[in-house]
Amino acid sequence: MENHIFSNSNFDPLRRYNYLFDEISYLYHEAAVKMGLSESEMNILYTICNFGESCPLNKICKLSGMNKQTINSAIRKMEQADIVYLEAIDGKSKKVCLTEVGKELVSKTVLRLMKIENDIYASWPEEDLETYLKLMERFSDSFKEKIKEL
Repeated sequence: MENHIFSNSNFDPLRRYNYLFDEISYLYHEAAVKMGLSESEMNILYTICNFGESCPLNKICKLSGMNKQTINSAIRKMEQADIVYLEAIDGKSKKVCLTEVGKELVSKTVLRLMKIENDIYASWPEEDLETYLKLMERFSDSFKEKIKEL
């Protein structure tokens, strides 16, 4: 923590959280740029990798935090580059699937990033990791409930 501006300060938890969230978001942006991807491409490919080699389009919309127009634009660009293709799930739903080119790309980009993340988590004591994940789940569940009240 000694490298952060909020170390040993009296800043409230929300400001500290927001600063750290923004800093981490910026680092993911930097990682995408260094690997030759746009932030939206990285987010889409990362979300797909969490599901395997394909992911329902509605899940990408929900989990990536990006708006549908941005997602659709990025997917069209990735389709043209033969990175992904769309496949019908049922009458209305589609899933986004990795092509062979896409699989090669994610092995050079997203999977490298996921390895970095896993290495970091593996370096933490197990009880710290479990505490961190439980607190994230608790925050997420509470936030979800509070958003319903808006």
